[in-house]
Amino acid sequence: MRHLRERLGRLGPERGSMSVELVILMPVLLLALFTIIQVGLWVNAREVALHAAAEGSAAASAENATDEVGYAAATAFVAQVGSLSGTTVTVDRSATQVTVTVSGRAPSIVPGLTLPLVTQSSTSAIEAWSTP
Repeated sequence: MRHLRERLGRLGPERGSMSVELVILMPVLLLALFTIIQVGLWVNAREVALHAAAEGSAAASAENATDEVGYAAATAFVAQVGSLSGTTVTVDRSATQVTVTVSGRAPSIVPGLTLPLVTQSSTSAIEAWSTP
């Protein structure tokens, strides 16, 4: 018992400093962890939007395909993969190419945090058979 009192007496004013350091450090570590996870979710949502737009433009650029085919392909891709909410898909067609744009929001793990809108586009040339 005497040894314990001597050891505690040697700590002096530093007694309990580890608890104070943890109280200060833990919120910073948790914030860093949540930030890394949130950035990963946002990057994943961008990739999903890009691949959905590519699927839509590839489908809509096939010979005799319509805008609805591209819209359906992009929407189906987003529904299958997920990780993108409030999705909007637009298909713009010209005489030689079709562009599909997919927009949506990444999931948020922090309540009340609204992330920037994710928007990705893909353009493909419209396929057509040429006769010699």
